[in-house]
Amino acid sequence: MEALYSTIHYWLVTHPIITNFQWKQGSTFGASPLFLTLAVLTYLTLTFSFDHFPLLPPLSPTALRLISAVHNLILCLLSLIMAVGCSLSAVHQMPKNDWTWVICFPANHTLPRGPVFFWAYIFYFSKILEFVDTLLIILSGSRTRRLSFLHVYHHAVVVVMCYLWLSSSQTLFPVALVTNASVHVLMYAYYFLCTLGVRPWWKRLVTDFQIIQFVFSFLISGLMLFYHFTGSGCSGIQGWCFNAVFNASLLALFLDFHSKNYAKKRKALDKNKLS
Repeated sequence: MEALYSTIHYWLVTHPIITNFQWKQGSTFGASPLFLTLAVLTYLTLTFSFDHFPLLPPLSPTALRLISAVHNLILCLLSLIMAVGCSLSAVHQMPKNDWTWVICFPANHTLPRGPVFFWAYIFYFSKILEFVDTLLIILSGSRTRRLSFLHVYHHAVVVVMCYLWLSSSQTLFPVALVTNASVHVLMYAYYFLCTLGVRPWWKRLVTDFQIIQFVFSFLISGLMLFYHFTGSGCSGIQGWCFNAVFNASLLALFLDFHSKNYAKKRKALDKNKLS
């Protein structure tokens, strides 16, 4: 068991590529406002074009299921690796077992380097990979049911959020990364099984856990603000402000989605029971 842990720890934390990682603005691939802007604008432009004009060749249901299965499996496994990798890296990188570091990076003393920031970098590009979610919805022909404002807004803005994590050495992001990646393990596992013809029972839990994730982020942010205002300050607080506003907007949209999709179903079931 110890040998297994050592192997996992090496490949997810102390491997030279991971432990020596450093985000260098304008030098590291993807570390520029231009790259970020082009990525988001390309996503929005292609989404609008493919959604309104038949520019893509049709795919057979079998081919679409195969592509969807591979995509969902990759993101499920990648999310699991990111959650484990960032958790182990946070424990490894924090100074002298100081758990407050996970919640509040010291202001003006935290450079975006080391294994924790490596996983933030991987997470950043995983959100670009998730753009394929939108393409698969459009190709499936079910976009009138599933391609919502919430979906497009979330996919576009979350990339900006991840960029700010790295460029500002944003405090509290390890907690956000681990919780978000953990929820995505469940979500993409659900989608993967659906492509195989299995309908897991936990569909509603995916939305419930996403809402819990946002509520938890606000609670833990309260602790971070306590450290920020009673100590020497936390790093990347401007980036955190953007993150907080974004999470608040997502929470409102998810609550609206939850009420529209599940409250109505519950009312319909209640009516059927009475009839």
